[in-house]
Amino acid sequence: MTNLPLLSIGAPTRLDPIQLFLDADIVVQAVMFGLILASIWVWTIIVSFSLRMHKLNGSTRDYESEFWQAESFDRFMSERGNRDIPSARVAQAGVTEWRRSAKGEIRDREALRGRITTAMESQVAQEADDIAVRLNFLATVGAVAPFVGLFGTVWGIMNSFFQIGAQESSSLAVVAPGISEALFATAIGLFAAIPAVIAYNRFSHSVERFESRLHRFSDKLNASFSRQLEQR
Repeated sequence: MTNLPLLSIGAPTRLDPIQLFLDADIVVQAVMFGLILASIWVWTIIVSFSLRMHKLNGSTRDYESEFWQAESFDRFMSERGNRDIPSARVAQAGVTEWRRSAKGEIRDREALRGRITTAMESQVAQEADDIAVRLNFLATVGAVAPFVGLFGTVWGIMNSFFQIGAQESSSLAVVAPGISEALFATAIGLFAAIPAVIAYNRFSHSVERFESRLHRFSDKLNASFSRQLEQR
């Protein structure tokens, strides 16, 4: 008795993602295309955000080192206070409030301390929000992409059942291609979602650490203002 070959002549021996995409239903193709675009944008954010945080940490470290070594905060802010650095803007907010309130006679020192603290804390919150604004997209992709891929899968499976009815055959050869294309949509959804979730969690922690650093900087600067108030 002759053994039948396990694979038919010319049958594919491995998955071909491009062919799966080309053979898919138009709705499934639209889902795949949208998920691929989302994945590209996710990786763009990951790379750009990593480079930005590296640059911000370095420039902030250098600025704070120069700031605390300066003999006069007013002179330092006049000469180098307009840098495009979060710490510089926090310091500028505090120094600006100090200058406004210290022009005349200071009647309520505690109120002045409170205004300086509020001004710097508000700027710290603004800086953190500006840094984290693009992270919302990562969170959205991480939460939505699997369900979008699942929608493509459900649609593809529905189409496979339609083919069963149209051809009046439940053969695996009839339904397998459609199911493969449908499951490929879910795979792409996971491919987009998994890096987005990991990056969002990691970058959120980085933003929190950077915000804490700005808080420490503003606290030290507020302490310096308090010492100057005590000397007046």
